[in-house]
Amino acid sequence: MHARPAAKIAEMTMGAKGNIWLSDGVSTVDASSIIDILTLCAVTGTRISIHVENKGDTLLAEELKAFFDMGFGEQINE
Repeated sequence: MHARPAAKIAEMTMGAKGNIWLSDGVSTVDASSIIDILTLCAVTGTRISIHVENKGDTLLAEELKAFFDMGFGEQINE
């Protein structure tokens, strides 16, 4: 994952009611920190799970999932 989608994810989580975490199954990082997100070193195809601490952030988690599912709005060059 590059800096641009990491920045967008951090921006999306700014209004969260609680902490939101991203995990690749090995590491878990704060979704509001661009640097933390980049430390996941997630490449295309990496499975990322989203964890919310506050049930009020469920909709935000769904929006994050949609952002991941659409490839961060970027075209993938293969």
